[in-house]
Amino acid sequence: MAIQQKDRNFLAVIGDEDSVTGLLLAGIGHVNSQQKKNFLVVDAKTPLSKIEETFLEFTKRKDIAIILINQHLADLIRPLVDDYDQAYPTVLEIPSKDHPYDPEKDSVLKRVQRIFGE
Repeated sequence: MAIQQKDRNFLAVIGDEDSVTGLLLAGIGHVNSQQKKNFLVVDAKTPLSKIEETFLEFTKRKDIAIILINQHLADLIRPLVDDYDQAYPTVLEIPSKDHPYDPEKDSVLKRVQRIFGE
């Protein structure tokens, strides 16, 4: 059975504690039947390999429509983020309280600019 767009019901988030907490309070939190969460709280002790592993896991899940990732964390795994080119789940880089959004770094914006020849 093919996974349909309508089967993608969840947002996922990879972010700092404030970002993830805010989104969980907004109601995005979910734990599936395999006890897999749709969020990862990243702090100074989180190994880079865990961020990479979680990003790859989220991109392969068929129940996730959008992955939100703090831009400063996306910078840590920039090659993975830039190489990801699927429509679903869509990856959106978001600012955090301590790191403002920089459109020059956003992989989606870079792709749009290439398409329009900018």
